[in-house]
Amino acid sequence: MANDSDAKRLLWFVFSGSRGGLNRLKIISKLKENPFNINQLAKELGLDYKAIQHHIRVLEKNNLISKVGEKYGVTFFVSTFLEVNMETFEEIEEKLDKSK
Repeated sequence: MANDSDAKRLLWFVFSGSRGGLNRLKIISKLKENPFNINQLAKELGLDYKAIQHHIRVLEKNNLISKVGEKYGVTFFVSTFLEVNMETFEEIEEKLDKSK
């Protein structure tokens, strides 16, 4: 199951095939270090709260992050699905870093 072609295609689309992919990449990189809520992510990344909200919705919809808690106190984590496919994520992260 790890690194299957469907997962690879999904990750490439979410992080490089659509607008905002680099910001989503930064969000996941932060969540790999520590769980954060939206406000903390906005401060850490220097992005607008609403922009973070949008990216979080996209990441949730694609099962790349999980959440714990309710309303304002919701904390986000890297999902099990993404953990299983972390090698592919890191490969994409590396290729996108080189293309900057």
